[in-house]
Amino acid sequence: MKIKDHFLTQEIFEIKETETKGVFKTDPVPSNLSKYYESENYISHHQDSGSLKEKIYKFLQSFNLQYKKNILVDRVKKGANVLDYGCGAGEFVKYIENDFHTFGFEPNFDARNAAIKKTEKTKIVDDIKSIENGSLDAITLWHVFEHIENQTEMLTIFHDKLKEKGLLIIAVPNPTSHDAKHYKEFWAAYDVPRHIWHFSKNGMENLISKNPDWKLRKIKPLLLDSFYISMLSEKYKKSPLFWLKAVIHGSISNIKALFNSEFSSLIYIIEKK
Repeated sequence: MKIKDHFLTQEIFEIKETETKGVFKTDPVPSNLSKYYESENYISHHQDSGSLKEKIYKFLQSFNLQYKKNILVDRVKKGANVLDYGCGAGEFVKYIENDFHTFGFEPNFDARNAAIKKTEKTKIVDDIKSIENGSLDAITLWHVFEHIENQTEMLTIFHDKLKEKGLLIIAVPNPTSHDAKHYKEFWAAYDVPRHIWHFSKNGMENLISKNPDWKLRKIKPLLLDSFYISMLSEKYKKSPLFWLKAVIHGSISNIKALFNSEFSSLIYIIEKK
């Protein structure tokens, strides 16, 4: 499938299936990938404009943050060591830092500085390797794993940093969801070339099952993602009343997923063996 970088450059990329069935990769991966992140709009949600749109976004974001926090609260003890890898401007670590001993890692300079200013108790690290091996109870990656080109190497590092039976929590978009099938090449969550990898539900299950160091414990949905992704997709299609169409198609996607588990984005809760 050929996909346009609707967000920034309008360049065309191809998505090809890898040797792991259900796992796809963007081709080519630009050597200067960092330039594809160089847009104020890419981190615009880090800033508080005070507009109605911003207030609605913040309200929905608080729902999502609590949902993500509950995943941790249900599975690791209070005061546990938690790393948010790719922490962005620090929204999640700020939200949980009073309940857990938190670490954040973010490669983007502007987002990292925003995280440092925003958080009070979280340690923002420059290099994950500086964290002691076997010291973390959980590592979270909220829509980050699809950006990491050297995934095999990073999975090994994550494994080293976690305690025995520590949790790796990965949220990624699902290209076999209803909204992905509906929008096709306009589906915003392809986000080429920033999203290097694309994982169907079966693809992620296959990837984890092939790795003897990990065990998949649970899959959970991110229910609001279908609406946000549908809204962006409608914008890329230049649709009138894009917000109304996003609500309709986001709702249809979630309803269908109640029967086939193919939600727009999925959270994989993986345990270190």
